[in-house]
Amino acid sequence: MSISFTSSIISRLKREIADIQMQSASDKIKREKALAKIKQLQKNIKMSSSPTDLSSKMTQITKLTEEAARIEASQAAIAKQLTAKNAELRQQLAKNAPQD
Repeated sequence: MSISFTSSIISRLKREIADIQMQSASDKIKREKALAKIKQLQKNIKMSSSPTDLSSKMTQITKLTEEAARIEASQAAIAKQLTAKNAELRQQLAKNAPQD
């Protein structure tokens, strides 16, 4: 393989890795916000007396818990993807290294 072809593969892999890392960071922020909102709703439940209000807050908590779980599963998939891309990058860098 030519060096320029390998270099373009390396550049593409670096971009993909950066994109995956940005997505991971964004998902972590979303998950933290969902968990913070759950905590806040749980505090507010203690102060609520209306059955309708309680039901509404419980529904919100359920949806946020599901969202946090979905994000967590997505994080696991992203971690696998990132590991694979990093391994592929290392392999391409080894190919691109000057041969002695």
